[in-house]
Amino acid sequence: MSTRSLALPAIHANSESSLTQYLAQIQRFPMLSADEEYMLARRLVDTGDRAAAHSLITSHLRLVAKVAFGYRGYGLAVGDLIAEGNIGLMTAVRKFDPERGFRLSTYAIWWIKAAIQEFVLRSWSLVKIGTTAAQKKLFFGLKKVKATIRALQENLSPAQADEIAARMNVTAREVMDMDARIGSHDTSLNTPMTLDGEAEWIETIVDEHASAEQNLLREDEQDSRMVMLNNAMGQLSPREREIFTARRLQDTPTTLEELAGRFAVSRERVRQIEAKAYEKVEKLIRS
Repeated sequence: MSTRSLALPAIHANSESSLTQYLAQIQRFPMLSADEEYMLARRLVDTGDRAAAHSLITSHLRLVAKVAFGYRGYGLAVGDLIAEGNIGLMTAVRKFDPERGFRLSTYAIWWIKAAIQEFVLRSWSLVKIGTTAAQKKLFFGLKKVKATIRALQENLSPAQADEIAARMNVTAREVMDMDARIGSHDTSLNTPMTLDGEAEWIETIVDEHASAEQNLLREDEQDSRMVMLNNAMGQLSPREREIFTARRLQDTPTTLEELAGRFAVSRERVRQIEAKAYEKVEKLIRS
């Protein structure tokens, strides 16, 4: 069943009022408990139930909006970013397997970010900038690193370029070239993102430290990377899969102590299981 035909809230114009109205509208959709989500996903897989798909999608529209705001600094309309993210969400819902043992949000955020990133890259004509994994990582991470070292002036100094290059494992020349190209039609680091002007887009630049983000940048094809991860995690035991997800696939990893209490084992044993699961996944993906 195609999920793209489902009726969803839409931003009819790229304006503050339309965006505000859309954000208020998606707040009305209820969040789902783990059990509710599982039953809906199971029903969608078994019967292709459109109502189940609609509930799964609408309950995660807030997640899409949150991710989309993180990419606002690239000078693109938030409404367009949200629309692309929603396509990624619908793809995730269509492909989601509730028997894998993790929540839809953990799985969907990969697809949402991938869809938005692809839209950003297309809009910025990255063909002229470069399409390797390292160049994509530099493209999406440069602004955040510049903000971290407080390089807010128009042009980077050689010392700043060297520092950024060391942080991102690229050459200083690549940093300078990318900064110049982005700067050719960039928005200010201090551009207000709200009508009251209290928040600036730099405060919501996408977090590059998440492992999911790094994996997205390393892979060339969206479908293949998701299939590989999904298949690899299917080879883990339920305990390995839960620990791997909690430690490696969440923006804020669950602590070893918390997982040790959950599984009634030592912290060291949890660490060993995590390492073993990661080794399995890495090996399966590489093969």
